[in-house]
Amino acid sequence: MPLIQISLQKGRSPELIADLIKRTTRSVSEALDVEESKIRVLIYEIESEHWGIGGLPASDQNIQQDRKI
Repeated sequence: MPLIQISLQKGRSPELIADLIKRTTRSVSEALDVEESKIRVLIYEIESEHWGIGGLPASDQNIQQDRKI
């Protein structure tokens, strides 16, 4: 039974997450020749302040990127 774990920054819609689960399941099923009912997908949504990029929280980087635009 394949178990796929995906970590994302929080903020995507429930519909988008559902589509990601569906597409991931379909892709893994085809790639491994496993029934979709045997595949598990876990989505971990991480707060931006808990997601580090280049030594800074992503929440800080989003502010910095907005100022450059």
